[in-house]
Amino acid sequence: MTQTRWSVLAAGLAFAQLCFGADYVVEVEAGTNIASLASKYGFTIVKSYAGPTEVSYRVTTVQPLTAQALQALSREKSVEQVDSNATIHSPESAHPQGSGKLEPLGTLFDSRAGTYFYGSHVLAAYVNQPGTAMIQLAQAHLSFGTGSGIVAIIDTGVDTGHPALLNALVPGYDFTRDRPDTVSELHDLTPDAAAALNQSTVEILDTKKAVVALSQSTVEILDQSTVEILDAQGLPSAFGHGTMTAGLVHLVAPNARIMPLKAFRADGSASLFDIDRAIRYATDHGANVINMSFSYAMDSPVLKAAIQYATSHGVLAVASSGNDGREMAAYPASYPYVIGVGSTNFSDRRSPFSNHGKSARTSAVGEALVTLYPGGNYAAVWGTSFSTALVSGAAALMRPLDPRLRYGSFCDALDRGVQLDLDMGDARLDLFRSLTSLLRSR
Repeated sequence: MTQTRWSVLAAGLAFAQLCFGADYVVEVEAGTNIASLASKYGFTIVKSYAGPTEVSYRVTTVQPLTAQALQALSREKSVEQVDSNATIHSPESAHPQGSGKLEPLGTLFDSRAGTYFYGSHVLAAYVNQPGTAMIQLAQAHLSFGTGSGIVAIIDTGVDTGHPALLNALVPGYDFTRDRPDTVSELHDLTPDAAAALNQSTVEILDTKKAVVALSQSTVEILDQSTVEILDAQGLPSAFGHGTMTAGLVHLVAPNARIMPLKAFRADGSASLFDIDRAIRYATDHGANVINMSFSYAMDSPVLKAAIQYATSHGVLAVASSGNDGREMAAYPASYPYVIGVGSTNFSDRRSPFSNHGKSARTSAVGEALVTLYPGGNYAAVWGTSFSTALVSGAAALMRPLDPRLRYGSFCDALDRGVQLDLDMGDARLDLFRSLTSLLRSR
């Protein structure tokens, strides 16, 4: 590591320590005597994740390590990476939307109709929404099938009991609790709030349906009695984010399988260590695509190493460009071999909230999308997280045509979408065009 690079990293670590305390991620070669390092540098091991060739540790110290100590630790022969265990947030948690934003959906929710969608009974508005027409989803399914493989979703969890997802899930893991059986987002609610969401499953289709703003990030489509209960309970700011992301992946590739990896808490925050573990877990457990609907403003050696581990094993990494409305580098979207995704509206203009430039390799519609919401419900959503989910679904949709689909061929196919000049790649997602191009290139 050069002195200049170390100085920048040390400054970032020092800032993070002021915000988050003396909490670090240390990655070492497998077989390293971590106890010896802990004694030498005065840290305590909190958690670990063992991969085939290296082990990640979350460690704490009573006092922050000095810049000199951090530099010395990073130069130990068996140490791969050292970084502050920073907090990363899902990008939608600070962007409120109100019910007035539903105009693009017109009279879509006036109908109470349901429909069958590849083995599940769903709200018709979920399938027949403007966003699916924009990406030519029906034509893609008719001509090219409905996808395959496993998409790992690193997020706030997924409602594993949602009727639309019952046949779509494979086992996942909850890194916030360190157990495999609590990936459902409903575990983050009080019993009363969870019951309220579940009881609205039938009433969502009756005449008491209302459209209301319940959280900072989404507009949920729920019946009025449920709204009153949830208003009294209060929902965490990012609750439902993972289910909403999973809903759009499933919409695009209904025969792909979803691996729910809960690294984010319901308030939209996650530790770098948990994200690192989730990326490596997905890679080690057979994921073909990793959906990362989150962004971080700082370049992290630990996050970069995790991404390199995934992509070196042939996993397609798809990430949100972020919602700051700026031309900026956001991570992991800006790393090599990651498909960063920006958001467009129904007029093929860049969404005002969408980041662009280096963090957006491509784009997809990310406004007024109808998706799944915990408790068997549905939501209308805005944000680059949801554009990202559509592109992750596209990767799973292309897999039957090219089971060894890699970054280059995936990007080439995406570039055959609707040509735009928005500083977000060459094209906006059009599944039919991309799949046609992929088939012809084989």
